[in-house]
Amino acid sequence: MKLINRDTDYAVRALCVIAREGGRLVSVTRLVKGLKIPRPFLRKILQVLNKKGILKSRKGKRGGFRLNFSLEKILLTDLIEAFQGPLRLNECIFKKKICPDRGACVLRMRISAIEEYVVSELKAITLASLV
Repeated sequence: MKLINRDTDYAVRALCVIAREGGRLVSVTRLVKGLKIPRPFLRKILQVLNKKGILKSRKGKRGGFRLNFSLEKILLTDLIEAFQGPLRLNECIFKKKICPDRGACVLRMRISAIEEYVVSELKAITLASLV
């Protein structure tokens, strides 16, 4: 199980670089050089962030990306959900079959408690704390 995949990792790294520019536009070329991420892959990540409203973009020769929110309002959990979907640690091992003991399963209850704790800790991580 990976908690953070490659897309989310690259998104966090790109956002940290953009955040350090204090509101100035950052070009894709600059990000590619600084982060050493393949251009098509990075563009895809930036487009997702733009579509989710985390970034604003401007096209053209002097175009680029900048943050759409303050650093404190961008949560790591927002990025995980944007690139990986809902954060779930507690998926039933039978997936397609609904377990008849789902409501009374001791293991499920314990894992749910762990999941709640992990999610609450991740929600405390903002882009501001990473920059």
